[in-house]
Amino acid sequence: MGGYLRTIEPHILGAAVFFITVVASAHAILHKRDTKAAIGWVGLIWFFPVGGAILYALLGINMIRRKARSLRPAPLNGPHAAQHARRDSVAGIPERFHPFMQLAETVVQRPLVGGNSITPLINGDGAFPAMIDAIDRAERTVNFTTYIFDNDMAGSMFVDAFARAVERGVEVRVIIDDVGAQYTFPPITRTIRKTGAKVAKFLPTASPLRLPFVNLRNHRKVMVVDGRLGFTGGMNIREGLLLNENPRRPFMDTHFKVEGPMVTQLQEVFAEDWAFCTGEELEGDEWFPQLEDAGASLARGIPDAPHEDFGKLQMVVHGALGAAHSSVRIMTPYFTPDMALIKALNLAALRGVEVDIVLPGQNNLPFMKWASMHLLHQMLEHGCRVWFTPPPFDHSKLMAVDGEWSLFGSANWDARSFRLNFEFSVECYDPALAASIDGHIKAKIAGAREVTLGEVNTRPLLIKLRDGATCLLAPFL
Repeated sequence: MGGYLRTIEPHILGAAVFFITVVASAHAILHKRDTKAAIGWVGLIWFFPVGGAILYALLGINMIRRKARSLRPAPLNGPHAAQHARRDSVAGIPERFHPFMQLAETVVQRPLVGGNSITPLINGDGAFPAMIDAIDRAERTVNFTTYIFDNDMAGSMFVDAFARAVERGVEVRVIIDDVGAQYTFPPITRTIRKTGAKVAKFLPTASPLRLPFVNLRNHRKVMVVDGRLGFTGGMNIREGLLLNENPRRPFMDTHFKVEGPMVTQLQEVFAEDWAFCTGEELEGDEWFPQLEDAGASLARGIPDAPHEDFGKLQMVVHGALGAAHSSVRIMTPYFTPDMALIKALNLAALRGVEVDIVLPGQNNLPFMKWASMHLLHQMLEHGCRVWFTPPPFDHSKLMAVDGEWSLFGSANWDARSFRLNFEFSVECYDPALAASIDGHIKAKIAGAREVTLGEVNTRPLLIKLRDGATCLLAPFL
């Protein structure tokens, strides 16, 4: 009998491996919305038996969709619904943007709201003092969410501000992504809790049972004080952003101060994430006060996530590219667009639109630059222009169209931001703000180096192979 079992064991093992491979492949084919990602996962599953299926189970399956749906707050019907009921005048917006505005509202399912003041804040030297001053002026609540919150000089500045707020009786709530919290050791979360602030980690990954969530991170950066003053953009909490302090590893970024009715949408995003992490729902005037007009900007928040909000930001970006008449300027640290976005960029350039894409010349993640290099020829050969900025590394995520419309937030132009992460961006119709962002990007271009098609095409063969192989992993990067 023992001899018979030894004879059939290889066949049983082979059948089990084949079954696992087929099931994993079928799941990827049925559930992956992006064809490139599906092909990549199926290829990995078949060429790396069992191991590929395990990697797919850990990194490729969106296992939080059901939980996110169950914890997602009900449709707006509370005290802050009136903020969303507004339909502000669009008379000052060029008529050519009106179809795009309708598209964005249909996709995002949040209205444009007017009466906002939106102020760019450059680097930590501009943003951190303004944010800490807002915390120090808080009377009731401080809500704060970020991806990276380093245990360093910048982190200590915010922890001290949280402590001062708690001592005054202010309720402080902080969400830190669990992966982002581990960029420095020891993580700063315990120190924040000692101040009396309430701290939640977004999708902890330390437990093997939570490993499937390692690829689905909260990349949002939102702070709301007393429900009336907001900050959002691309900036994490890291001392490298304090350029005036001559940090060892300097880098740059852009953040924005938001005043007016748009703050309600920032608060809603925080409230949804807080409910997701803790189950506590934040409702009432304490969190959603009625807000007076503070400026002339029309703005809309665009939450993007791997559940019901999936793909919303990318559709808005497509709409903006289609609406462009004269110029599109994009600034992003990571640039691995899918073929649909590449075609949209090329179509804009072929229509005579100036398309400028500004990327860091030296990336903090070299493999992201390698993947970008493999794609650049597809845009350069159709008239798009690409620029590499000198160090320090710039982490800003900005877009301006025709000097009329602008987009800023936490999302990069890569698969992780468009498909895997929880992101938050803001679109804004405000010529003054758009001109400011456009001018900021043009100033970067003035000091940048233009990338030519010849440069990309004459890379050594081994470099091309490295870049191409890295690009194949773009759905997983």
